[in-house]
Amino acid sequence: MKHTANETSTQTLTRLIKALDKRHPVTITYTKADGTETIRTIEIADILVTAAGDIIVRAADRDTAETRTFRIDRISAYTVHRTEYVIELPAAEPKTGRGVASITVLYPVDLPIAGRVQLLADALAA
Repeated sequence: MKHTANETSTQTLTRLIKALDKRHPVTITYTKADGTETIRTIEIADILVTAAGDIIVRAADRDTAETRTFRIDRISAYTVHRTEYVIELPAAEPKTGRGVASITVLYPVDLPIAGRVQLLADALAA
């Protein structure tokens, strides 16, 4: 289990992008907006950035098979599994409404993960 307090947000993001690329589920410890903590196993579909600059993960919850979003700054710990996805994920859709904008620069096939993270950092700085 990785604790996000023990690593940079870039390291956390890199590992989550790698899990997305390899289609590996991730178990997260997540703090909800009301302050309660929950543990969920998710299958990541997209990584997005809100208009406010928050990085969010759009993923299917394995317990309910529903698509949810999770803010990276509210993930306190995570474990990347070696198994494959079991839920059929919806196709990635560009998000433009309600303060969410898709960061398509995360997904160039020929660019290594470190390059994708740098592209995200550059997009956030802009």
